[in-house]
Amino acid sequence: MMMRETNLPTSQLANMASFGEECGIFGVYDHSEASALAYHGLFALQHRGQESAGIISYDSSVDRFYQRKDRGLVNRVFKPGDLGVLKGRSAIGHIRYSTTGEDNIVNIQPVMVDCVKGTIGVAHNGNLTNAAELHAELRSKGAIFQTTLDTEVILHLIASSKHKDLYDALEETLQRIDGAFSLLFITDHSLVAVRDRHGVRPLVMGRLDDSVVFASETCALDLVGAKFEREVRPGEMVIVTMKGVASRRFREAAAELSRCIFEYIYFSRPDSILFGRSVYEVQKGLGRELARERPVPADVVIAIPDSGNAAALGYSRESGLDFEMGLVRNHYIGRTFIQNTQLAREVGVKIKLNPVRSLIEGKRLIVVDDSLVRGTTSKKIVKMLKAAGAKEVHLRISSPPYRFPCFYGVDTPSPEHLIASRMSLKEIEQYLEVDSLAYLSCEGLVRVVTGGEPKEGVHFCKACFDGDYRIPVHSLREKGKGALEKK
Repeated sequence: MMMRETNLPTSQLANMASFGEECGIFGVYDHSEASALAYHGLFALQHRGQESAGIISYDSSVDRFYQRKDRGLVNRVFKPGDLGVLKGRSAIGHIRYSTTGEDNIVNIQPVMVDCVKGTIGVAHNGNLTNAAELHAELRSKGAIFQTTLDTEVILHLIASSKHKDLYDALEETLQRIDGAFSLLFITDHSLVAVRDRHGVRPLVMGRLDDSVVFASETCALDLVGAKFEREVRPGEMVIVTMKGVASRRFREAAAELSRCIFEYIYFSRPDSILFGRSVYEVQKGLGRELARERPVPADVVIAIPDSGNAAALGYSRESGLDFEMGLVRNHYIGRTFIQNTQLAREVGVKIKLNPVRSLIEGKRLIVVDDSLVRGTTSKKIVKMLKAAGAKEVHLRISSPPYRFPCFYGVDTPSPEHLIASRMSLKEIEQYLEVDSLAYLSCEGLVRVVTGGEPKEGVHFCKACFDGDYRIPVHSLREKGKGALEKK
């Protein structure tokens, strides 16, 4: 496999495969404007990652692959004229959430390699929980790694497989890797979509005329005009060629699926359909449940935009209190060039949010957000609201306390940086300087997400809230050791 050896220390290489990422992936097969569709699909998925973006395309008329990737937002990575260079009728794209190795440009996906099985490009959303072990095994056999991505382990396993047929080699590889993974592969004759047997991360398939489209969320299908067909099934490999669409089962679906519940709370866009349900309706339902569980006398409900909007609306309707846009978000800042200066410290969160004083002054506020992880931004927002004249600030979180790190593709900090892992409720209230703080219960969360009717064989992974890791996490467990001991 043609790759450049990285200069990273051996210790970092040994640990590099321990971390994945929550990202967005998009693919299209057999369309005259494949790269343009991939660009717009990634644009629709931008909320899933702002660190980097990339597209690989293949032009069968000249038997050539093209790629463009860089750090930054989609509309900054792809300049005018780039899409014209990304020729061909097939393409895959990737946008990336900030994670380990973020300053190394070779870590930007999709990743493309030449090996005995041919040229292969791959885009990955998720985390391989046994990647460190596989990485060590491959290095001991002489493998040379170019990136610090667990994704590269997959490519090495494919390349080293004794199976001559690419799909047999891929199937063998998929049987060896564990954890959460939604994958898109591009070759010189196919597009392949894969989803892990637990169904942790979403991946959907759609049709655009005679073309087949894959995306992390249905909102990306909507933007490009594709019609949703179905989810890629847990344990399934969908192979698209000029002969049509074929399905292979590389592993049986887990007896109990482990869909990520945090997808509903934080990652997925409100206009998407996730695991068969409207994200917007679920988020609004979480707000309703929160109002039932954690009421408090107040004058008005406001959201921390945009993450708390739907839940705040649900809280307002259930409580009978008015919902107002008490905080206005600046949607045009992108990345700021302001460094860690005195000005930056003074401006702080106001770069993104600004209070509407006429709606806040003298009012008892219920402030709704979807989650509370580190607490640093929430502390600044509370201070800003009180400076704008708020009489009381009651913070309501439409999810349970986030106490445990995720090993399945969300780049969460270690337990000592999770505020709910190191502080009691009263201590968090004092730190944030709120008049009260309350979270949604785990029971209430599950009740809303399942519609009150849990399905047999379907489990929603909420390990970040309760520490119940249903999928083995191997050596990754050290990352959450402190939190796991508290369980």
